[in-house]
Amino acid sequence: MLSSAVIIKEAFSVPEKAKIQQVPLKVYQAEDRLTVAAPMAGMEPEDLAIEITDDGRLLLDGKVRGLLKDVKVLLLDEWSVGAYYRDYLLPEPVDGSQATATYGNGVLVVTFPLANRFVPARLTLSSNGVAHGISDNVALP
Repeated sequence: MLSSAVIIKEAFSVPEKAKIQQVPLKVYQAEDRLTVAAPMAGMEPEDLAIEITDDGRLLLDGKVRGLLKDVKVLLLDEWSVGAYYRDYLLPEPVDGSQATATYGNGVLVVTFPLANRFVPARLTLSSNGVAHGISDNVALP
């Protein structure tokens, strides 16, 4: 005869903590362009910042959004919405001032024209729909 056991589970409140997540990248090159794609789920376009430095680094930054509010019981915590960060050395010189960035379905895509030297720039995104955005380029000195 099988005995029935009673399992008592004690629940306690644990606040969700913001974690900085390193963004995985997909980088590919066409004849005259370099494209970088990065999944950054749960962001709004205005939460994302993209910078191309004069030494060829691509900096991706996503602000924290959507931490659990109030008291909840956190049962499993395997992912979070932001903060995202990635510092990636671009394999070829690009013109950041002519780059385009789009964000849709949780994926940031930045496309750069290849160049003779790195041209630094800072890109921000403007919203053009719910969780969709397109870049506003700002060339850096």
